[in-house]
Amino acid sequence: MCRDSVPNTCRMCSDWANLQRRTRPPPVPRRCSPGEENQTPPVSRRCSPGEENQTPPRCLGAIPPERRTRPPPVSRRCSCRLSASSFRMMLLWILAALCASSAEADFFPLDSISNVSSYYFNYIYCNIWEGECQPHQDDAAQQVPTRDLWAGLPQDYMSLVHQWYCSLGQCCDSGDCRVTNNITGLALDLRTRLHGQHLVQSVVLKAVQGFLSSPESNKPLTLSFHGWSGTGKNYVARIIADNLYRDGVKSECVRLFIAPFHFPHARLVDTYKGQLRESIRDLVLRCPQTLFIFDEAEKLHPGLIDAIKPFMDHYDNVDGVNYRRALFLFLSNIGGATINDVALDFWHSGQNREDIGMEDLEHRLRAETMESHGGFAKSELMSGHLIDFFVPFLPLEYRHVKLCARDAFTARGLQADEATLDEVAKAMLYVPKEERLFSAQGCKSIPQRINFFLP
Repeated sequence: MCRDSVPNTCRMCSDWANLQRRTRPPPVPRRCSPGEENQTPPVSRRCSPGEENQTPPRCLGAIPPERRTRPPPVSRRCSCRLSASSFRMMLLWILAALCASSAEADFFPLDSISNVSSYYFNYIYCNIWEGECQPHQDDAAQQVPTRDLWAGLPQDYMSLVHQWYCSLGQCCDSGDCRVTNNITGLALDLRTRLHGQHLVQSVVLKAVQGFLSSPESNKPLTLSFHGWSGTGKNYVARIIADNLYRDGVKSECVRLFIAPFHFPHARLVDTYKGQLRESIRDLVLRCPQTLFIFDEAEKLHPGLIDAIKPFMDHYDNVDGVNYRRALFLFLSNIGGATINDVALDFWHSGQNREDIGMEDLEHRLRAETMESHGGFAKSELMSGHLIDFFVPFLPLEYRHVKLCARDAFTARGLQADEATLDEVAKAMLYVPKEERLFSAQGCKSIPQRINFFLP
């Protein structure tokens, strides 16, 4: 085998050799001529002018056998990962470059551009990279950009950036995709999915629709739902959430509080006050329209209700925060017996339950709530007359239970005949004992009971 050298081979510096290996193809090998394999390499010398670009010839005999078939090494690209700060700077430079390339710098509101860029970065970092971040909506960087913010940008750039931002799913005609305010859907659901509650259908729809159509409301909307368990209080609260918010009760703009679960210990009421105030304030800052649901509200400590009373009062703002676009729902069993007595009196007198009006029940519910032993009676919420409507949920009759059973079968993709629906309804307990008129459990256990009647 001949050596790896040929006459006139020069000593190259390492940089030049590396460059040659990267940019030049490997030399074509040739067969050694007779006697060439035994030649000894000459002593290396410095290159003469013009000699640096010459490619030293090679022969097959000079290449070791193990290297003759080895492919040239494949170059690898180095992987890199942008840090959060680098990516943020990149976004800022892109927007700045767009603005600078189309008009003078003083034409644009630079503070608005900075806020837009900061919002985009925070959204990507928190929602796409899933970084650890804690939004603070009083910071302009956390506010959803509105059309006014884009007023200084050229129309072409505004459309381009707006389309890119909307592709992330965070903008709608309403300004916030989380809020839908589907009044048509609310009316349809109350009419078709809620049974035996004509007062609820009317009062809730008108109250919510009137509140949403009045952008300058002087206070939050506060509704108090009253009635027996199983008559639909939680169900209506869920219907409201489903039609006002894209994600329903799971929306980050909706908060559910269950009194015995979230505030179980009376000795910790002072701690609960701070937590409740902070939770409500934080949600109002996060969302332009919020919904708060208090289940089993009669078990709330009066101090807790008084702690949030300013949020439901006629104030422009409380500590710089405007709460007038919030909805508060209080769900309670208070007044259930009074509502049942009125419905039974109408039945005894031969009148239809649909003839019962708000004038027959609301003043009784208000009086009974004031005389109750729960947190409502002793709270400033009642003495300050801050509850807009006391909404009565009537007891459900046999025919209403059958409709609930039909809906439960339909929800599972099944069709039940009248005989099966009758069997489900007959399995429920009815009161009073003599009349057996009202379902003691309403429709609450229907979805579980139909399991016994499946084929």
